Amino acid sequence: MKKILLLCAAFGLVFASANAQDLPANPEPGKCYVRCTTPDIYETQTVQIQKTPAYKVLKVVPAQYETQTERVLVKEASKRLKVIPATYKTETVSYVKSTSGSSLKIIPASFSNGSETIETKSAYAQWELGAPAPDCASSNPDDCRYWCYKGYPAEYQTVSIRTLAADAAVQSTPGGSRDATYTKRVVDQPARVVEEEIPAEYANITKTVLTKDATTSEEVVPATFTTVSKEVLTQKGGLTTWREVECALVEYQALPINWNTNSATLTSAAKNIIDTRLLPLLAQNPGVKLEIASHTDSRGNATSNQDLSERRAQSVANYLISKGINNSLLVANGFGERRLKNRCADGVSCTEREHAANRRTEFRLINN
Repeated sequence: MKKILLLCAAFGLVFASANAQDLPANPEPGKCYVRCTTPDIYETQTVQIQKTPAYKVLKVVPAQYETQTERVLVKEASKRLKVIPATYKTETVSYVKSTSGSSLKIIPASFSNGSETIETKSAYAQWELGAPAPDCASSNPDDCRYWCYKGYPAEYQTVSIRTLAADAAVQSTPGGSRDATYTKRVVDQPARVVEEEIPAEYANITKTVLTKDATTSEEVVPATFTTVSKEVLTQKGGLTTWREVECALVEYQALPINWNTNSATLTSAAKNIIDTRLLPLLAQNPGVKLEIASHTDSRGNATSNQDLSERRAQSVANYLISKGINNSLLVANGFGERRLKNRCADGVSCTEREHAANRRTEFRLINN
């Protein structure tokens, strides 16, 4: 924040000669002065600019159609072959159901009894050693033996035998047979194929036919314009003069605006206060710079309080600008909770009235 230069002769301030050229000449004791710089003078002009260009809008005109009905062939004529099955009749057939073979009778062989004599040993003769003579004088018995050539007749044996009277034979008796009948189905009329005509089939269909193809239509959207206000410098300021003001106006003066909670919006009552307090003061002191200072109490977040105070001070400045005050003559400062007027800092218990004393908006005249 810029320092305020006060020239109060009653206080007996002595200025160095180096700064004398910056001070008002021939000041009067007991009076206060502020340095005024003639501001740049601007003229508000309106300029019309094209916001959007003219352009074409093309619209599609849809194609047109009509519905038509048409009879169409859905199945061609054809032929169908029909098979007529064969018919049958019944016939009786005789057959030999069973036959029997010949009956065979066996006649066994017959025998008769007889005998037959068989020579079992032929007649023969042989030498035989006789017994020693009883009167043999020799001590060797063999010296007293003798030999005789003795003959023997043949030997026979009679064997009972059976002789074949009649050999075995077979007596055959022819067998008989048994007849039976069965029925069978035989073709009376054979199967045949008959050809039948199948007529064609038709149906009605609907179809959509294009009668007019799609087209486009053209529409011109005109350009749009907006009016912009701009400030044009018509007179260059910068001349410095000193103006005598009431000494109270160089100290902070209360601007009794009752702000809504957490709001930086000016109410109708607040605007009326600015109209009656600040606008006349600036009109009476042309070229004087005005400081608007806004404060909050210590409650709440310090960062939020700082932001709120700055927005409130700027709201007052913006309103003055809207009333024609040159913005170069306005200084909007927000101090948040940094400049409390009493003991009600963070953590200190205070009444609502004590807190209200810190929630304030002030103004003063300052040097350029």
